[in-house]
Amino acid sequence: MSTPNPTGTAPASDAPAQDLVLQNIYVKDASFEAPSGPNLQVTEWNPQFNLNMNTTGSTLAENVHEVVLTITLEAKIADKVAYLVEVKQGGLFHIRGYSEDEARRIVGSFCPGVLFPYARQSVSDLILRGGFPPFLLPPVNFDALFQQSLEQAARQTPPPAVN
Repeated sequence: MSTPNPTGTAPASDAPAQDLVLQNIYVKDASFEAPSGPNLQVTEWNPQFNLNMNTTGSTLAENVHEVVLTITLEAKIADKVAYLVEVKQGGLFHIRGYSEDEARRIVGSFCPGVLFPYARQSVSDLILRGGFPPFLLPPVNFDALFQQSLEQAARQTPPPAVN
């Protein structure tokens, strides 16, 4: 199955066919901790949230990439942790016919965007099953996050030495 080019560039006419196929989506790891249980002695449920996201990609075989989106969410009331949930949502993607930069953008931006709704649902389900009020992660612009990571890497890379 061939898909449109997510990078927005037109493929050259003599370029090999481009394929971007989702092969599998799975929960690679999930954990939920509620040290005090859902019965925290509070008059009002108004926690402070700390959200971290990370994406990793690895090549498993020729043109087959595993992408893992890790979401860690901690809810605290005062100095007590109400709950801590972590979900590692994995996906296998067949990516063929793209340049190295295009493939890097697909793995770093497009693939996490595909995985996010599944990870979001898993986080929400774990929180509800833990006995806490519903929580839905806000939408994420993975294109902007990927661009920020490129810009940050460029700032941290020293300029080449001149002889």
